[in-house]
Amino acid sequence: MNVRTVAVSIVAGMLLSGAAFAHHSFSAEFDASKPIKLTGIVTKVEWTNPHVWFYINVKDEATGEVTNWGAEMGPPHGLQRSGWRRETLKIGESVSVDGFLARNGEK
Repeated sequence: MNVRTVAVSIVAGMLLSGAAFAHHSFSAEFDASKPIKLTGIVTKVEWTNPHVWFYINVKDEATGEVTNWGAEMGPPHGLQRSGWRRETLKIGESVSVDGFLARNGEK
């Protein structure tokens, strides 16, 4: 299996579309004082409106425990304008994600 590493930013898609900020407040959903970097395997991609979501399994190197994390991106049309396609993220692919923890504690 050919696995490539893709750098992905959770909020990059939101930055691509001014309309996204019209109905979302970054500071209401995410804690800018808690940046996080995750590397894991893509398990699911939801290419739907209003935002694209993808999920990755992240293994804790200390304990061996695997946790599934969700990452929210921008709307599909905004991502497409920036070169993203439904097929850009593939199930089984290794990705690195830079983002911020959700204020509500969800992963």
